[in-house]
Amino acid sequence: MTDPSREVPGTDAPRTAASPTPGSTAGRTSPAVRRRRRMSRRSRRDALVFLAFAAPNLVLIAMFTYRPLFLNIQYSMLDWTLGSRTATFIGLDNYREFFTSDAGLESLRITAIFTLFTVGGAMVLGLLIAVALNIDVPGRGLARSAVFAPYVLSGVGVGLVWLFIFDPNFGVLGWILRQVGLNSPDWFLDPEMSLVMLIIVYVWKNLGYCAIVYLGGLQSLSQDVMQAAQLDGAGAVRRFVSIALPLLSPTTFFLLITTTLNSLQAFDLLRIMTPTGRGTNTMIFESYLQAFGGYSRAGYSATISVLLFVILIVMTVAQILFVERKVHYA
Repeated sequence: MTDPSREVPGTDAPRTAASPTPGSTAGRTSPAVRRRRRMSRRSRRDALVFLAFAAPNLVLIAMFTYRPLFLNIQYSMLDWTLGSRTATFIGLDNYREFFTSDAGLESLRITAIFTLFTVGGAMVLGLLIAVALNIDVPGRGLARSAVFAPYVLSGVGVGLVWLFIFDPNFGVLGWILRQVGLNSPDWFLDPEMSLVMLIIVYVWKNLGYCAIVYLGGLQSLSQDVMQAAQLDGAGAVRRFVSIALPLLSPTTFFLLITTTLNSLQAFDLLRIMTPTGRGTNTMIFESYLQAFGGYSRAGYSATISVLLFVILIVMTVAQILFVERKVHYA
């Protein structure tokens, strides 16, 4: 028998049973495997690039958003006077106090009224103004800028201007009312009128935002559909109610969420126009007053902030789950 490890004539090395034969693919990497390796290297490189860009932002978000949120939840369970070095853990007592005290329930009522009228007023008036601005008339570009301008103005500046307008003795509004034989209400001392005053100013400041968003929605509507309805005999009102409004439902849904969140967090106008509250204590303003308005109750203030955060989350989820079902996307 021939030894398989013996040298074969004409070759440089002995051929063994494990040696690949000429033309064999053993020991080679298939194209699919090489392609997977290249994709794996590319994925690792892309992941590193993503982390390099996203990591600083994620760290900042964790430090300045989520860390304060969890600390606020912790503070809400303390009896802590602002500035004190000591605090007493009291569990859910602050929450029980909020839901059983007249001041807590009153802030809930005022928050609901303020949010309902500011959101509804800004959206309804904004839609009507958007319809008017959508008409092709000279000067509509200037009109659009004038309508949107209050939204970008500082809330502090707007509040100071409207303080002079609502002044019962020297304000423009009081002068106009006296010219027609009426007396100006005491906007600053009457709690009910103070809330009405703030709703008027807040709607005026934010309706430009709703108008411009609605205007964009109106201009994106299919003109073929509107012209077909017009040829079928539908009037302008019928076309608007039966065609335009359903097609604007995505825009309405977007505005409903954004304006609701903004109204629940409104602070600057309230602080400037009614610095001590008196009928305008929304939850966010009540939280400020409890911590910095003379009470110095940092723990109770944190409780109100946590409850407001929960309300924001619940309202947003409810709108997404239930209201969005009635949205018709073209």
